[in-house]
Amino acid sequence: MKRQEKADRIREMLEELYPETPVPLDHSDPFTLLVAVMLSAQTTDKKVNEVTPGLFALAPDAKSMAALEVEAIREAIREIGLAPTKAKNLKRMSELLLERHEGEVPSGLDDLEALPGVGHKTAQVVQAQSFGIPAFPVDTHIHRLAARWGLSNGKNVAQTEKDLKGLFPEETWNDLHLQIIFFGREYCPARYHDLSACPICGWAATKKRIAEEAKMNAPKKKKKAPTKPRKP
Repeated sequence: MKRQEKADRIREMLEELYPETPVPLDHSDPFTLLVAVMLSAQTTDKKVNEVTPGLFALAPDAKSMAALEVEAIREAIREIGLAPTKAKNLKRMSELLLERHEGEVPSGLDDLEALPGVGHKTAQVVQAQSFGIPAFPVDTHIHRLAARWGLSNGKNVAQTEKDLKGLFPEETWNDLHLQIIFFGREYCPARYHDLSACPICGWAATKKRIAEEAKMNAPKKKKKAPTKPRKP
């Protein structure tokens, strides 16, 4: 099956499985979404959603976040991984929003990526979900699944993004990146995944890929301890 044919079939399946694509991170506006996505690095969405209500009670906008001491922000997000660094980034990001954008979150990719703690993926999530700008943020789920499904060579995230944007219509990107994430979480874990039994990997992955992952996930045999030679 050609790559484009795979992509078309996968899109149809994902639309059937996930006709609704709510953003997993709780937020009320572009600023709270930006903060939530910044916090989500190396942390689960569930944990972020547990922490942000307390944080947003203290600082629901750039002005109030910039007015907080770094220690206060860190205390509010202490359960989140990399809390000290993220606290510093949140304060400085908020200060720059006030200095450069009158306290509002910009929609431009370059403006977003110029903010501390805002990488390419985070910027695209904000563009897609807050401003409706077509974007294809590639996280670890999407990067892994695109390689498993043969939609990308999987060399790096930038290449995966380029390949996926070439395969799927632009008007589907904002929903599709969430649909792939939802599918990855429900059906396609990173480890100990039987590709042959997966609703998509089972037919989209190559036999070579299926064999490689089966071998990688196979339990390792314990080495026998060497026996000591008997004394004469």
